[in-house]
Amino acid sequence: APRRLASMTFDFILPPVCHCCGAETSGSGAFCAECFMHLRIIGRPCCVSCAVPVPEKAFLGHSGRCAVCEACLPPWRQARAAFVYDEWSRKLILPLKYADRTENARLLASFMKRAGSDLLIGNDLLIPVPLHWTRLLRRRYNQAALLARALARGKGMPTCIPDVLKRAVMTQSLARLPSRERAREVQKAIVVRRQFVPAVEGKRVLLIDEVLTTGATARVCTLALLDAGATSVDLLVAARTERFASESEGEDGQS
Repeated sequence: APRRLASMTFDFILPPVCHCCGAETSGSGAFCAECFMHLRIIGRPCCVSCAVPVPEKAFLGHSGRCAVCEACLPPWRQARAAFVYDEWSRKLILPLKYADRTENARLLASFMKRAGSDLLIGNDLLIPVPLHWTRLLRRRYNQAALLARALARGKGMPTCIPDVLKRAVMTQSLARLPSRERAREVQKAIVVRRQFVPAVEGKRVLLIDEVLTTGATARVCTLALLDAGATSVDLLVAARTERFASESEGEDGQS
């Protein structure tokens, strides 16, 4: 009762607003009705390997993978995403990345928990995609690490170790690079910090990022973790671009 009274008092002083558009909402919900209607939550069917949504199950093979993943398996085991990355989910993700809206991490993590509940149960460690130290100094926080910490809250969640991965090389922003150039740009740019190798050995890792586009960054992170002795790597992101979305859509914590 005291907690509910405090919440009502707070809502009276500072009325709750929609996290997407900033409009006042009638209750303590995260979105107004219009924004919630437009947000595209990824459910089934979707590819188990890259989380891309498909119109119907017939677009997936017997293994549950899309044709692209069937032809070239990613190095991680499975992937899940909460939202389709579009103009509506960008209103949650870009302010988190660039406008100090760190409170959005907890909201996004709540949807990521629903999308990746099976992966959260089946893994030992939560490890975020890293930022290069120069970008971290300028931004003051790593948005993927904020998501990982928010996901780690709660009983039975994997342990979050935010500093396992390191950007050994400063790469240019990947947001406007085509897929092949992204892959070349991040190749060997990410390593496991030497002091964390014992923590990774023999562990099942869930890699955390905010957006999955081409998978170039996630691929390098996964290979680094596997080389360090992780038994498996899965991937959980806040949003996933659609298969034929423009490759200029921003991915990865370095953008």
